[in-house]
Amino acid sequence: MGYMNKRRKEIIAGNKVSEIYEWNLGGYNQKVLIEGKDENLPIVITLHGSGAPIPFSVGCRGLFPEFTNQFIMVYWDQLGCGINNYLIDDSFSIASFAEMTVDLIHNVKKLFPRNKILIFAMSWGSILSTKVLEKDSKIINGVLVYGQIVKEVFFNEEVIAALEKTKISKSKLEAIKRIKRENASSKDLQLVTRSIGQYTDGKQNKKGKPAPMGPIIKGLLTSPDYHFNDFKAIMINGYQKNFSLWREILQIDLSGILENVQIPYVILQGDTDLVASASTVKTLVRNSGNPNLQCEIVEDSGHMPGKEGMELVLEKLGRLSRNISVD
Repeated sequence: MGYMNKRRKEIIAGNKVSEIYEWNLGGYNQKVLIEGKDENLPIVITLHGSGAPIPFSVGCRGLFPEFTNQFIMVYWDQLGCGINNYLIDDSFSIASFAEMTVDLIHNVKKLFPRNKILIFAMSWGSILSTKVLEKDSKIINGVLVYGQIVKEVFFNEEVIAALEKTKISKSKLEAIKRIKRENASSKDLQLVTRSIGQYTDGKQNKKGKPAPMGPIIKGLLTSPDYHFNDFKAIMINGYQKNFSLWREILQIDLSGILENVQIPYVILQGDTDLVASASTVKTLVRNSGNPNLQCEIVEDSGHMPGKEGMELVLEKLGRLSRNISVD
């Protein structure tokens, strides 16, 4: 779409792995960017949050040398957004996207049969990473998550208690208290999510330094792989009218799958996260007695990682990779 700077061109030129593949994932042709400094590096498949390929997307070629110097990064704009924009109607389910994710992993394995394969998932992506292991407990070698969704998303006592301590209007608070998870509407969900974002640190903690989105946005606007419509579809895309996925998410309980993971599964959870409760995750990990399941609470962080959170992600991915042996 625009002019790439010299540094980015040098990074891209220095990556021995740097290619967009078009694969059929779950019955839909989709584009996936794979890039890394060397073909023998461990692989990290990124699973982004709901409906927005941020921070990692197919338009990010050459933007994250701190990651591509250590890993072969797999950037997938999930069907319905970014370069793979598509109308996600209410016929789609969590199972639809889990199938796409499994297909993605198999395609990556064919390209790199000897490399370690990790997943880095955020928010909604953590549902997919969990569901993938439910389908095949050892399809990959390890998982790192930021903002693991477990159960009772949004409509719970913890959210109410946090909002009661804010300046939210009494009428809004009472309206939220009346909502029942089992029959919540799209408007109900919007009310709760906006209130959490506006009045609390549940989404993004105001104390922590935010992730540097400016350079990422500029990088996407000058991407060699994105057109303007792809950039626009980061936020305004095929998910706009979908509610079938959220209906499932509101009822989901992944506790049983997580308690029994058979590969290293490391969760980073913001201490003020209200979208995916830190206390729920801590309790789950502690009670599981499963050495594969680990959790670290990130101070001054909400559901979305800030600058320090992303630095921690890079550090933990490196440590996770070094601690994994592949037969």
